[in-house]
Amino acid sequence: MEELLFWLFTLAAALLIPVCMTGLGRYFLNHPPKEINSLFGYRTTSSMRNQETWAFAHAYSGRFWYRTGRPALALSLLWMALLFGKDVGTVGRSGVILTAIQLIPFLAVIPATERALKREFDDLGRKR
Repeated sequence: MEELLFWLFTLAAALLIPVCMTGLGRYFLNHPPKEINSLFGYRTTSSMRNQETWAFAHAYSGRFWYRTGRPALALSLLWMALLFGKDVGTVGRSGVILTAIQLIPFLAVIPATERALKREFDDLGRKR
């Protein structure tokens, strides 16, 4: 029973990052924050230069997270299914490894979006 509960806890934890990526990605695509703010959204110096860079950054990062979050979610489910019935140590170690792997696309949105902003806009935020 303890192993099953730990597996379920690890499953829930392992799905957090890909579910957030997919959910926020979809949200940013469909309902990006309308006004530039310092509380919610993709907030970097280049994304907050003006309304156009703000909108572009949310469309780009939303698409990036949505496209990478769905396969990450499927792979995480498969990974965890393969761990079903394993001992607590194996599930725990594998869960940590899975989370570390998930962080790669989760954080990769930053350099990808910044490159896209530099490609599309000059240093003052004007469209190239």
